Amino acid sequence: MLGLAVALAGCSAVQPSTSMPAPSTQKAETDEDRRKDATPLGPGPARPRPDRSGRHVVEIALKHIGSPYRWGGASPDGFDCSGFVRYVYSRVGVPLPHNAAKQYLYGAPVPRDELQPGDLVFFDRLRHNGIYIGNGKFIHARQTGKRVSVARLDDHWYDTHWVGARRL
Repeated sequence: MLGLAVALAGCSAVQPSTSMPAPSTQKAETDEDRRKDATPLGPGPARPRPDRSGRHVVEIALKHIGSPYRWGGASPDGFDCSGFVRYVYSRVGVPLPHNAAKQYLYGAPVPRDELQPGDLVFFDRLRHNGIYIGNGKFIHARQTGKRVSVARLDDHWYDTHWVGARRL
């Protein structure tokens, strides 16, 4: 702490002068004067909170149907599965890592029969994920050569490779 005080003192040190300053004809400003002239600092204009509802998340996700798959991709120019989930949730102010297994650590577990739109769904030993959109369907970026698309949870591969779901 002493080092900080010395550093701060060094910032405001005044060099000695050989001449005397001219007397001031202006009144010295007091703390009271500064308070009167101060512009009140408030919270500023209210910013709307992003809509984090599952329906809004699904609306954002559906806008990207047809975007190409790209391994490591996290933008509309190309998505992989976790990059797609990360991108969609970033649009509602929820930061997620770019890794399906790490995304599984977020939120709360949800039983398959209680899924709601916006829940994350995970498959294949946490190597794949997507966003549940309702009616037994989810949206995801599947694999090279494919595009962002909608699939059914009861399709054989997804049914047999189910891991779980999370609600953010």
